[in-house]
Amino acid sequence: MSVAYSHAGPWTLDDVLALPEDRTQRVELVGGQLMMSPAPGLPHQRASHRLHNLLERAAAAAGSDAEVFEGINVIVPDGLLIPDLAIIDVAAAEESGVAVSARHVLAVVEIASPSTRVTDRKLKPSLYAAAGIEHYWRIELEPAPRLLIGHLHNGVYADLPPFLAGAVAHIDEPFPIAFDPASLVRR
Repeated sequence: MSVAYSHAGPWTLDDVLALPEDRTQRVELVGGQLMMSPAPGLPHQRASHRLHNLLERAAAAAGSDAEVFEGINVIVPDGLLIPDLAIIDVAAAEESGVAVSARHVLAVVEIASPSTRVTDRKLKPSLYAAAGIEHYWRIELEPAPRLLIGHLHNGVYADLPPFLAGAVAHIDEPFPIAFDPASLVRR
């Protein structure tokens, strides 16, 4: 069941953070307006869960001072976004409550779903870049799994060639990790 929101005027960060929790949809804030998307489907959740586990193991193996979270509130200059995964500084994670500032986020990962494809490809990368988040990853599940990596350069993400299913992606930052994007969707 979704929740209906009644509100006069533009929404503020405080307004959104005061909303009741709703597990059936994600509520994000961009430019004073709410952006809502349904809860992710099973293929999306499978990929998110598996990548979360891979990232946590890689961070631990590297001795990184980073922690991996799913679906957390990230405060950006123009509002509040909820990346599918966020890698943040451990000290910031210990100090944060309901949201974390983008300045403590090392990387974000979005998994493109039918309802979020345009947002994940166009809107969110520009908002994450404006917030100064160094690394933006996007997982495309259709038509076959692939990983796209963007590294912040002069205020925009410079994209590396995509890593396709069947090929192992070797990534060095924010800590070393290697995986085949197809491993995120196989049972």
